[in-house]
Amino acid sequence: MSSTLIKQARIFDGSQNPSFVGDIRIVDGKIEEMGVSIAPRPADEVVDATGLWCTPGFIDFHTHYDAEIEVAPDLSESVRHGVTTITLGSCSLSLSLGDPTDLADMFSRVEAIPRKNVLEILKSKKTWNSAKEYKDHLNSLPLGPNVTSFAGHSAIRTHVLGLERALTKGEKATKQELNQMQSHLEEALDAGFLGLSINTLVWDKMDGSRFRSRPLPSTFAPWSEYQFLNKTLRNRGKVFQGVPNVSTKINLLMFLWEAFGFFRKPLKTTIISLMDVKFDPNLYKLLHWIGRLTNKIFKSDFRFQALPEPFDLYADGMDVVVFEEFAAGAKANHIEDELERKTLVKDPKYRSFFKRQWTNWFLPRVFHRNFKETKIVDAPDANLIGKSIDQIAKERGVHSVTAFLDLIADHGNKIRWYTVMANHRKEPLRKIVSYPDILIGFSDAGAHLRGMAHYNFPLRMLKLVNDSHLEKRPFMSLERAVYRLTGEIADWFGLEIGYLKKGKPADLVLIDPSKLDDSLAKDVEAPMPFMENFQRWVRRNDDTIKKVFISGKLAVDQGKPVKALGKEKGYGRFLETTLGK
Repeated sequence: MSSTLIKQARIFDGSQNPSFVGDIRIVDGKIEEMGVSIAPRPADEVVDATGLWCTPGFIDFHTHYDAEIEVAPDLSESVRHGVTTITLGSCSLSLSLGDPTDLADMFSRVEAIPRKNVLEILKSKKTWNSAKEYKDHLNSLPLGPNVTSFAGHSAIRTHVLGLERALTKGEKATKQELNQMQSHLEEALDAGFLGLSINTLVWDKMDGSRFRSRPLPSTFAPWSEYQFLNKTLRNRGKVFQGVPNVSTKINLLMFLWEAFGFFRKPLKTTIISLMDVKFDPNLYKLLHWIGRLTNKIFKSDFRFQALPEPFDLYADGMDVVVFEEFAAGAKANHIEDELERKTLVKDPKYRSFFKRQWTNWFLPRVFHRNFKETKIVDAPDANLIGKSIDQIAKERGVHSVTAFLDLIADHGNKIRWYTVMANHRKEPLRKIVSYPDILIGFSDAGAHLRGMAHYNFPLRMLKLVNDSHLEKRPFMSLERAVYRLTGEIADWFGLEIGYLKKGKPADLVLIDPSKLDDSLAKDVEAPMPFMENFQRWVRRNDDTIKKVFISGKLAVDQGKPVKALGKEKGYGRFLETTLGK
């Protein structure tokens, strides 16, 4: 019998109840006692948590760890920040069903993970081909965090129709094929999957050589296909997760229509993402009121996903997902060979095309496309580092688009630049994380390895709220901030976690509140040994997290993952949703 006694922590139980300074005893992986003062036993390993916060483990319900978990099941880049539960199968992409090559082509480019590595992982590891087999497989791994999953629509559609038909415009599934898709979805739901994820965003593109640059299979489905599958979700009380097509406003209305509960059972629906985007400073207000009306007037159960931190991006040359939103950027990213891409950007016709699209204010956009808002962080020419692309253009006496294309033509992906795309203003961000119609999430952890690093978003949320208390201008209680990261998410997805309660699994985090500081934004490039030391952009703030326990076992100690994490079983497990039960 193992027994740990945590002494004199400030305990947040995940429920919005007032926090208190007290003790927690963990016995055999579960919380045995919680109270103001618990007497030690001889067998207890006593942890002095004076001055620390104790919270339930955080939940990251939007990740793309699907490939990484096969070779590094510790998922320590999330666990080290206090995340004890993650979700696979987002954005229509799931590895539970399908051919390894098809899955690698679907998964790699849109999530900015090297296809070579994804394909090698799948070819060497994939022995399953159903949701139940996938769940059993995940439970056979020495998981670090707990794992939940969506069934991915792109994977299901491709498995039933074949990749070519699934990627062909106007190709509709027959009634028999729809029933086959429904059968695969039912099997996933029977296995405890959260629901179904779809993707309607046409600038999420295929990798590989067979169908390179076509949008994902899910985008080719008529809305009637989603509606057919949503009948199953609605009847069983499961979740519909979606990526809207931001290039058209009609698409968002279709998601809202699916969510509506007026005169029918509501469909639990969550989509990405509510942000304060630089391009449109009032958009977040409009989306807020859309969410409010959808839930209040139309009796829905709808949630936007939202990040509690600046949405910043790094790019190596033109390799950045937001360039897929306009045709000239997508044309360049279609080309894999760097020399061939350099040839393209030297072409006067292409340059004219790129400039017209970049400066066209009538084309739909999410990215601000403002070179004043960039900074070169690495380049073969050290004189470029620290300057914006617009500043370089002024020095050269050319248009900023010309300067950018010149940099790509000269240096290709060796030009690394940074920008902030959204959530750059403190007050709007505080409003967003306070809205009732959002869930705190959308980290994309495990994806966009060179471009995004939101692994520690729970700590950024706590800093945002704690700073307001230190400024004597609190906009949210600390208890509610913890609840938004734990209990609220667990309840919405039907997961029996998210709280510190007697008899519950001991998934908990010890945090030093004095280290909820600017170190949370400090970024580094970290090698990924299981991907030939590919350099991933991450944030490390090891002084903030003192300990993480998963199922009562110490997973992180003084900010560092323990050696047993990802090697020994007994930490995380596959969690089945209780929704509809």
